[in-house]
Amino acid sequence: MEGFDWGAYDHFGFAFLAMAGTFGASWVLVRVMHSPRAEARLLSFDGVVPPFINIIGVLFALTLAFLANDTWSAHDRATTAVYRESDSLQAIVSLTRGLAEEPRQKVAGAVVTYARSAVEVEWPLLARRQSSPATATALESLLGTLAAAELGALLGPAVHAQVLGRVMEVREARDQRIGLSQTHVNPLKWLGMAFLGFVTMLSVAVVHVSNPRAALAAILLFSLAAAPTAAIVLVQGNPFQQPTTVSPAAIALVAKGR
Repeated sequence: MEGFDWGAYDHFGFAFLAMAGTFGASWVLVRVMHSPRAEARLLSFDGVVPPFINIIGVLFALTLAFLANDTWSAHDRATTAVYRESDSLQAIVSLTRGLAEEPRQKVAGAVVTYARSAVEVEWPLLARRQSSPATATALESLLGTLAAAELGALLGPAVHAQVLGRVMEVREARDQRIGLSQTHVNPLKWLGMAFLGFVTMLSVAVVHVSNPRAALAAILLFSLAAAPTAAIVLVQGNPFQQPTTVSPAAIALVAKGR
């Protein structure tokens, strides 16, 4: 589709692969277990006790839990970074509110220009794991305005130090959200996840090798639990991609001069 940005939605493709791969592997295992040619050979594995599943199942569950924790932790850190960026911008405006009209408007204008660039220009780029040079330039302009000796003389050393500290917090928060926007599917982690999932299904099949119907039910139940869970984690892998993208609303309020 011309003009459609696939890079911002590739996580849905990975989620589909996780679902399709899980159910595809389940189908292959069930077909093999119901194959007359393989029946005699499979029965030679009869005797593996059910508790054996717990060992591999726990490894699979822990690995998936760690991946999910990384995903939701990244979302929380991105949200915190956005609010920290917004709070620091608002603090700059508040700390310079006592200035005369001209310098106060200059500072407020630089803050609003940066906030608008962050929301309108840079935010759509974060979903594609990119940042905006224009927003970086607006931030440097804000820093230059606040670091000017003339402004320092008007504010006084103590307040000027507070203002400079706040603008550095804005830079750090922006760097953090840009870094978190670079989050992508780690192939080694997810290949390990897929391998453990398949081995878990194999263990289920081996335990129920003498009863193919029970094996079908057990493998299907495992697939119904594992595949959607993995897909949900994959879909939420990047905090700045749909459907759970971090909102720029807090910075947008600053852009409106509120």
